[in-house]
Amino acid sequence: MKTLPFACMLSVLTLVACQRDDPGDPPAPVDASTPAVADAGAATPAQTQTAATATSDKDDPAAAEDAEMATLAGFGDLVLGSSEADARAAWGGELKGPADNPQDCHYLTPAWVKRPADLAFMMEAGKFVRYDVGSDRQVAPGGGRVGMSGDELQALYSGKLQSSPHKYVPEGKVLSIGAGVPGDGKLVFEAGADGKVSAWRVGLAPQVDYVEGCS
Repeated sequence: MKTLPFACMLSVLTLVACQRDDPGDPPAPVDASTPAVADAGAATPAQTQTAATATSDKDDPAAAEDAEMATLAGFGDLVLGSSEADARAAWGGELKGPADNPQDCHYLTPAWVKRPADLAFMMEAGKFVRYDVGSDRQVAPGGGRVGMSGDELQALYSGKLQSSPHKYVPEGKVLSIGAGVPGDGKLVFEAGADGKVSAWRVGLAPQVDYVEGCS
């Protein structure tokens, strides 16, 4: 057998070494702006936030801002004329106030209410008879709300609001309208001397006309 010259052997070894050390094309650079694909079984940030912030609708102040919550028949699932026990059960969330006492008049307020005058449910003789609103976050039946002028209200209610002097506020007004439906309540707006609505309430007679509330 013939032996290859040393120079030829050296050339062959060099070629093999070069082929073995060639890494080929370099990998494509990673685009940092491209988000990684999330694990299909992992919760998304939105799902995590929803789960963390989920609360009872009745314990959420935003739920009470719904324009359909306040009606002449009650507030949400609370029906005027129902027992206090039924009203508490219908609310479902926490209500702050004294325990059920069929002999007295008292108010219950949602747990999130910071100022009782903003939203309160009147109970008398063991029944839910009225609710009071002093915040512009709730909308009255028909569209009225705190901050509106008497003229705006009259236009909104087609001039059907009855007007009378306020018992305690000089130059103040009380604007009211009946339900016109047996069993439903009466809507009463209180306006200050500036003509702006400061509070409103819905309730059954005679409680809806208690100017002092339960006092």
